[in-house]
Amino acid sequence: MRFLSQDWADAVQAACNDDPTFREAAAPHTITIQQVIAGPDGDTHYWTRLADGRLALGLGDIAGPDATIRQSYETAAGLARREVNAATAFMLGKIKVEGNLGQLMALQGVFGKLADAMGTLDVDY
Repeated sequence: MRFLSQDWADAVQAACNDDPTFREAAAPHTITIQQVIAGPDGDTHYWTRLADGRLALGLGDIAGPDATIRQSYETAAGLARREVNAATAFMLGKIKVEGNLGQLMALQGVFGKLADAMGTLDVDY
């Protein structure tokens, strides 16, 4: 499946929600995040919402996100393939955050489990 497609979004959501370690890590958190990925053919927008230990993920924009994360396609794909460290990318300005940075920082364990779940998928980048 193609990275950042609806099939990809559906597969990531299912992989996370089927993974008990992801659900356990996500359980104490409630947050809505807007993602904006700058690519060669324009920006791709998608959103994630954590609530009750479950992930919802969809393409497009969501009203009233707690945070918005902006990055290039190359950075997003590198993160998904686990070739890029998120903290390093943020410090180098490759990831830009608007909104509640503290709430995002509290999600490091969840993001690690998200990456684990994404690693099980066959994705074309």
